[in-house]
Amino acid sequence: MKVKVQKIDGKASGDIELSDDVFGLEPRADILHRVVTWQLEKRRGTARAARERSDVARTGKKFGRQKGGGTARHGDRKAPIFIGGGKAHGPRRRDFNPSLNKKVRALGLKMALSAKAKDGLVVVDSLEFKDAKTKTLAGQLAKAGWGGKVLVIDGEQVDNGFAQAAGNLVGINVLPAAGANVYDILKHDTLVLTRAAVEKLEARFNG
Repeated sequence: MKVKVQKIDGKASGDIELSDDVFGLEPRADILHRVVTWQLEKRRGTARAARERSDVARTGKKFGRQKGGGTARHGDRKAPIFIGGGKAHGPRRRDFNPSLNKKVRALGLKMALSAKAKDGLVVVDSLEFKDAKTKTLAGQLAKAGWGGKVLVIDGEQVDNGFAQAAGNLVGINVLPAAGANVYDILKHDTLVLTRAAVEKLEARFNG
């Protein structure tokens, strides 16, 4: 698959050949759904448990007599009715650590890239530009015509000047190639890859 390469300001800068094994697959909603669900579940922290009657450090001695005390019958002070007692039917500890086959995760990323290759993919030469200022970058992006929310993926490391200039721009997010993931790619309207990012992503699946 041949795609035109442009500079940050939108000017043409040649062509690049994209691998059909990575950018030419037919996306499947079920695979993408499984991977996105797995990603979001992995983000969740451990749910805290409440201390129930058996977890509270209080005496196990029976409180008062069974009869004749003029009050209700009670067991020990761990009962939920007492201050400092255990929680009745409290939340239990839950770990959100689902598993997903590596092949399915890799296939999901390929399909997300393929979906953007059909509509919403831009390949740029590099992210380097002379005046690394937010105002300058905003003007160049306006010329390039990248619409909506934009995810920019660079190679080994994101160009420092571009990352600083894009830091205050709403709707522009930047990642290195190693951080490319299905959820972020699908969440953005436009995916921008550098030549270095394309090489890294293709090498990641071919290696």
